[in-house]
Amino acid sequence: MQITSEWRWSGKGNEPLSQAHSKISVADPASPGLNTLGISLVRVDYAPWGINPPHTHPRATEILKVLEGSLQVGFVTSNPENRLITKVLKKGDTFVFPIDLVHYQRNVGYGNAVAVAALSSQNPGVISIANAVFGSEPAIATNVLAKAFK
Repeated sequence: MQITSEWRWSGKGNEPLSQAHSKISVADPASPGLNTLGISLVRVDYAPWGINPPHTHPRATEILKVLEGSLQVGFVTSNPENRLITKVLKKGDTFVFPIDLVHYQRNVGYGNAVAVAALSSQNPGVISIANAVFGSEPAIATNVLAKAFK
């Protein structure tokens, strides 16, 4: 197999998205190096104490590797336990987030942190928990949310 520029990405990716003092850069899944391979690649740059808020990927498992800094990572198991599994990762550490479970990352250092994540789908999807619950259109009725958060 010949490795060409289609298989390499330089810089920080395309179209960075801001999330609570973190910058998320996604490699274009339509690029010839990724298209139809069933994977996605993401770089996340965290400001000091920045977070990637609780979210899920409904169609993918995620594996994350810390390149710089320290991150607290965690995911919540499914009902009925809803147990938080958490760990502080340092440079070189890797963590796996199972498909469709709520998970997050938080920079627990005073400097910047950088991580790369691979997802097991070309189209993993992302559902931000806060945006889905509190930012839906039309809004979820207040009395429904009140009962849900009792």
